[in-house]
Amino acid sequence: MLSYPAAIPLSTRSLNHLASLIRAHRSRRRSRWRRLDPSRQALLALAHLRNGDTLTRLACGFEIGVTTAWRYVREAIDLLAATADDLDAAMTRIQLLAYVILDGTLIPIDRVADQKPYYSGKHRRHGVNVQVIADAAGRLIWASAALPGAVHDLTAARTHAIIEALPSVNVMTFAAKAYQGARGTIRTPFKRHRYRPKLSACQKKVNRAQARIRATGERANATLKTWKNGPG
Repeated sequence: MLSYPAAIPLSTRSLNHLASLIRAHRSRRRSRWRRLDPSRQALLALAHLRNGDTLTRLACGFEIGVTTAWRYVREAIDLLAATADDLDAAMTRIQLLAYVILDGTLIPIDRVADQKPYYSGKHRRHGVNVQVIADAAGRLIWASAALPGAVHDLTAARTHAIIEALPSVNVMTFAAKAYQGARGTIRTPFKRHRYRPKLSACQKKVNRAQARIRATGERANATLKTWKNGPG
């Protein structure tokens, strides 16, 4: 078996942060001996999440079993997820802003046994639906838990109670056509339909202005997609 060195494009701060979470978790559980210390477990998890290294490859490199590697990665993901803001905390931040951008993004995943719910007809691939809220500069404010990729964006937003939460802080929210019907402070583009086969010049102008605003929100989606592995 040959081995080779590899680099992870992350700072030491990221490694130390995750290692400290693992260390505190082990202390709370009064864990005794583990095959990897907190720093090595953090390194293994980050290699999987950032570089997309397979569990089989990582297990070989860290000289542990594949099941142990999976357990270590799963534990690290759960610890990181627990530190994220919940929706209420995100709303506290959002109410200080002039406006926000709501969007849904598909994070690609490998095929699973029950693959039909994870297939997005819109994107024509398997993945999970993540709802993203960004500020005017495109910075990620909050991301939801993942739902199967076949779930519609408006349904996902309602499932996570986003549609009810955003109007409660009275902040203008710009969203795509998929969110039509949300109402409240959520603004979506004008859409042609049976009783409005053509848009007026003013409506088209509004749609173009909103599109420019929503394009900034794509930076938040990119923040999630720069990581090799999505949630799930």
